[in-house]
Amino acid sequence: MAKAPLYNTDGQTIGEIELKESIFNVDPKPAVVHQVYLALEANAREAWADTKDKSEVRGGGKKPWKQKGTGRARHGSIRSPIWKGGGVTFGPLTIRNYTQKLNKKMKQAAVKMCLTDKIRNGQLIVLEELTANGKTKPMAELRQKLPGAGKSTLLVAPELNDMVNRATRNIQKLDMQQAVDVNVVDLLHHQYVITTKAAIDVLEKRFA
Repeated sequence: MAKAPLYNTDGQTIGEIELKESIFNVDPKPAVVHQVYLALEANAREAWADTKDKSEVRGGGKKPWKQKGTGRARHGSIRSPIWKGGGVTFGPLTIRNYTQKLNKKMKQAAVKMCLTDKIRNGQLIVLEELTANGKTKPMAELRQKLPGAGKSTLLVAPELNDMVNRATRNIQKLDMQQAVDVNVVDLLHHQYVITTKAAIDVLEKRFA
């Protein structure tokens, strides 16, 4: 069984917790994690850049000069792409779709690999329990007592908790996510992960 140190709310080690091998001790495949990460980032991307072609640019309704007899090149509109102020050929559009298809098994495998990496590097911190009254100071003091103080940290809660959210949202480099939603991007963007026994149970049920 994979094991991780268990801490109390005073930041002291009180023992170890056994974790499922099939979730917290899997063989890493960096290529899978990389593919899932890029796909999730692409799926979150929105197409903002937008250009107009010559039919959308204002003006240019009149032929600039007659077809023959001037000695100049023939033109039909001053809004042609080869003119200054003209339309853009093959420019970016807001209708572009950046989404990439990901299957469920691949996403789950990548999360398991990231969790395994956190344990092997001593960056997964499991609390016996976590209570909060909405105040920032007690939560900040607890974070200072636990390993990795001052490093980017993800708090994985068993469920959405307004008191915990209010206590953590003003602490720098500390973000909260519920166990059923945690993904590869969350885990890779944070060096340390703090969770609870209840959240571990949720993760194990999620990937069972």
